[in-house]
Amino acid sequence: MQLDLGDDPRTDILRRLQAALIDRFGRIIRPPEKRRDPVWVLVHGVIGAQTKTAASNASTDSLLAEYGLWEAIAVVPVEELEARLQRQTFPRVAAARLNQCLSAIIAVRGSIDLRHLSNLPTEEAMTWLETLPGVARKNSAGVMNTSTFERRAMVIDGHHRRIMQRMGIVPAKADTARTYDALMPIVPAEWTAADMDEHHLLLKKLGQAYCRPRKAICEDCPTRQDCETGRIAA
Repeated sequence: MQLDLGDDPRTDILRRLQAALIDRFGRIIRPPEKRRDPVWVLVHGVIGAQTKTAASNASTDSLLAEYGLWEAIAVVPVEELEARLQRQTFPRVAAARLNQCLSAIIAVRGSIDLRHLSNLPTEEAMTWLETLPGVARKNSAGVMNTSTFERRAMVIDGHHRRIMQRMGIVPAKADTARTYDALMPIVPAEWTAADMDEHHLLLKKLGQAYCRPRKAICEDCPTRQDCETGRIAA
């Protein structure tokens, strides 16, 4: 008989972290009308490298408004796409990746439609997405979690990964995929997909306000009691 050893201690840290961040920043809940079509979320991620979210939102919306269908965008010459993606930090790279990604979906599916992923377990759906050009773990998790799929998958950006490393919850040099693999088994069982989305958005706030890339501002950080870096800085 296997004994129930209870939660990993890091699970309780995540619970305390969530409560502390809500107390500091307030709730950040994505309303149902803000959940976009999975293809929209995919495109947003493919073109969004090192670009502010608002700019990628505007670029994705503009492409769809101008061309009408994702299939129409797939056949736009890369040079023309690049001209339409000047909001992006790397418009040439974004244009090439978008063209390759949309073309790959058409080659496999016959059209640009991700509804088949709704029939797959989350891990299998993410694995399928990660076979597409320009799609890595952050984007695949984003499609599953923040779109209308609303699945339990943790989106991990640079802020999120850095905070988890500094807190000692994941290994110091863990990349996005390894951070995801370390976090998912310890996420509180009661957290819904919406809770996981809010957790990510709250950590993004924390990374912008306190746990900055070059120097963490530990003195007034709401997570300090559970953070290895914060305790050393005390």
